[in-house]
Amino acid sequence: MPMMEWSDKLSVKISVFDGEHKKLILLINKLADAMSQGQGHQALDDILIELVDYTKYHFSHEEESMQKYNYPDFASHKLMHEDFVSKVGETKDKYEKGIISLSVSTLNYLTSWVQNHIMKTDANYTDFFTKAGLK
Repeated sequence: MPMMEWSDKLSVKISVFDGEHKKLILLINKLADAMSQGQGHQALDDILIELVDYTKYHFSHEEESMQKYNYPDFASHKLMHEDFVSKVGETKDKYEKGIISLSVSTLNYLTSWVQNHIMKTDANYTDFFTKAGLK
């Protein structure tokens, strides 16, 4: 069973961002599957790298749109993104160095943060971007 599943309640009604959110969910589930299957350190590290890289890509895409259309909550939204990237990057670095192991609490953090961010923070830009012509 996946850690996180896409549902309409996660939709921000902007197709490109919904697609990117689905990819983030896919990567979290890929990490959970690899952990549950007991895949080795290198496999898990590769997935973490992919997750960090894709998260940065997605956040930069959202932020570019926010800047382009002068989204009023850009600064606070960007800070949330930076904090998440920092925490996930720190987890990846500690895992690579053998300082920590990946655990269910790591997966719960990723799942909870992404779900809450989409449903509470990203959902706030739906009307704004829709009025700006994004679909």
